[in-house]
Amino acid sequence: MFTTESVHQALHMFAFLAVELTLLFLLISYGVGVVQSYLPPGKIQQILGAKQGKGYFIAAALGAITPFCSCSTIPFLKGLLKARAGFGTMMVFLFASPLLNPIIIGLFVVTFGIKVALFYFVVAMGVSLVAGWLLEKLGYEKEICAEALQEPESTGGCGCTGAPKVSRWKKTWDGTWKDFKQVLPYLLMGIAVGSMIYGFMPTDLVVKYAGENNPFAIPVASVIGIPLYIRAEAVIPLSAALAAKGMSLGAVMALIIGSAGASLTEVILLRALFKTRLIVAFVVVILLMAIVAGYGYTLLF
Repeated sequence: MFTTESVHQALHMFAFLAVELTLLFLLISYGVGVVQSYLPPGKIQQILGAKQGKGYFIAAALGAITPFCSCSTIPFLKGLLKARAGFGTMMVFLFASPLLNPIIIGLFVVTFGIKVALFYFVVAMGVSLVAGWLLEKLGYEKEICAEALQEPESTGGCGCTGAPKVSRWKKTWDGTWKDFKQVLPYLLMGIAVGSMIYGFMPTDLVVKYAGENNPFAIPVASVIGIPLYIRAEAVIPLSAALAAKGMSLGAVMALIIGSAGASLTEVILLRALFKTRLIVAFVVVILLMAIVAGYGYTLLF
């Protein structure tokens, strides 16, 4: 229902997300660009090489220690794509980074206890590893957009040409700004849709279709979670409130994975990097992860 309060909430969320995600994208993209200017693509390939089994675990560990939300993972992924890091390991990072966010894990421990947090961590880590490996074996690497694989321009020489060091920073910023302009329409579209949902979707509606009496509560919650862009700091408190209103904890976990792992804003941003088939595969993996975690929690706890 359109009320003054809901309109205010939607506009406030739009402004907040627009500023936050713009700053995050520019900051992370620039940071990745600076690292790329010093770290040769071959080195990144060596660390996250698809042929090295340990690369998958390194990517998962990197995702677990980086406090990225689903959207701020995108510029980091873009840098890995340009550096031609292994496809499977990049997908592991894409799945694991927002879901294993240290903030989410910490809040899980505080809100639901260490056993639930550990279960969540094992499921998210395990499915991320398996999905990244499987998507590579199934040949999904060809579903990356050609533009996303363009090599970054050289931003520095051997240091003996007399070129001022500032040129490296300037060229890195130029590349960052170019990337930002490319994804800006997708970013604003996702923020607009997410803000509308945030402002006008009643919490009671979520509980109605994902309550304890609904046998399909878990898959419904996982689907509902995707269009909800929920920041790491808010996802657990919101989920705790939903649980207090009657949503089953299995459905709560599915909602958390759906919203944190594949927000609508992130899916829209991925349109600049992935073809439709890979985006569909990405969403399916997140949904399956949410459903497995939800039903697994229900059976084990």
